[in-house]
Amino acid sequence: MQNFDARPAVLAKHESLRGAEPGTSNASIEGASPLQEYSSQAAYDRGEAVCVIGAGAAGLIAVKNLRENGFEVDCYERDTVLGGLWNPQNQHSPLYPNTHLVTSRSQTEIPDYPMPDHWPDYPSAAQMLEYLNGYAKHFGLSEHIWYGSEISGIDPVEGSRFEVVVKPAAGNSARRLRYAAVIIATGHHWTPNLPSYPGQDLYRGTILHSSQLKDGSRLRGKHVLVIGGGNSGTDIACEAAVNAAGCVHSVRRGYWHLPKYLDGEPADYALARLSKRPKLFRKYLTKRLLKGSRNLSTRMGMDKPDHDHTDEEPVRNGRYLEHVGDGSIDRRGEVAKFEGNEVIFADGTEFRPDIVVLATGYKPGIKCCPPELLGVEGESSQPKLLARMFSPRTETLAVAGLVEPGVGALPIVHWQTHAISHWLQVRKEDPERAAAFKHQVVSESAQYEVNSTGISPRHQLAVDVEEYLASLGRIIDTLEQEPAK
Repeated sequence: MQNFDARPAVLAKHESLRGAEPGTSNASIEGASPLQEYSSQAAYDRGEAVCVIGAGAAGLIAVKNLRENGFEVDCYERDTVLGGLWNPQNQHSPLYPNTHLVTSRSQTEIPDYPMPDHWPDYPSAAQMLEYLNGYAKHFGLSEHIWYGSEISGIDPVEGSRFEVVVKPAAGNSARRLRYAAVIIATGHHWTPNLPSYPGQDLYRGTILHSSQLKDGSRLRGKHVLVIGGGNSGTDIACEAAVNAAGCVHSVRRGYWHLPKYLDGEPADYALARLSKRPKLFRKYLTKRLLKGSRNLSTRMGMDKPDHDHTDEEPVRNGRYLEHVGDGSIDRRGEVAKFEGNEVIFADGTEFRPDIVVLATGYKPGIKCCPPELLGVEGESSQPKLLARMFSPRTETLAVAGLVEPGVGALPIVHWQTHAISHWLQVRKEDPERAAAFKHQVVSESAQYEVNSTGISPRHQLAVDVEEYLASLGRIIDTLEQEPAK
């Protein structure tokens, strides 16, 4: 068994591997020694350090806010690059061709790191990656990231601590480290949600998930069927409208179609400016603003949405209704079955596609953590977190970014991780304030839940952004009260 009395030597080795530049695997750093190995009987104790899982946008924000609050941080990224889904070099990235933000720059940027003023209202995926790299460089985050390190297990141990099992991509043996707290920041766009239709197995064409469509040229000259009415589905349908020989878009229910601009401003910015108005008046004004696109979609024969526009993320694509209007997108209802190379829709119509793209979203499961720690119950894979971020079972496990706010998620993640960092400080220093905080979190948790009745599981992460941000503000206020004397 490893002798752990030699802490300085082990820690020096641990520290020497951390300074990789983005895109560099720790295992390939010149002069680096192999990662320290730990047996299943013992783990290297990192003291009060916090483990952050994932170096995408949420993970970077978590590392930055933890460091600002005085914590040592080890961030583990299974790939060899930072940026998560925004980095096409990430082998797991679900980016599809010509991806742009569907939320505007002003509503997406991190509060303490604004995007450049000369950037477009809706930046591209390449600009988002540039932005995240700039954020990491500005706050010195890369030195705290371990690239090529996948978390294969999280085990709670005594004292509200965790042992984390890290599996290096380079093939070295897994190692165990003990942390004071764990923040999971892996996002929820990694495990495709794949529907199955009768006769699908006998179809001889190409079926792929939207995350597999890395090159738009695959659509060129083909007859394309896109299944799924969310933002990915409409974006890919628009891509097919200008590249494919024909495009059919299968949508099983009605969606809110929010234009990218309202009254000369980015739509989400225009709606956000209404937030200071009384709620009923705000709701009236919002419906007035959305009336034009709603009337147009109704005129085109689209089903009316069966939910309020705040219940889940609306579809934001300024080109989609135009392509439906000029016939380059043939909109159909739900797919009923496959028959040979034909696809039969619920209304009895048929289409013979060369390629079927499943833009059907992702499952929200988190594989590295025991589901009971996330409040998962029964056969559901849906986490039930206090305030949408804290484990209901242990006070030192949190999840950042597991929400669908209908606007840019990065500001929400910023305030989430700000609250998490403050909480980890308070629980050590002031038991009375910690007790008040826990009561506050429990009381707030049910106040901003969106009614998910009839909504698919992948939309149950939705929150009313204004109510949720207000709730986060109240939680942070409780944390920042003067310490008890």
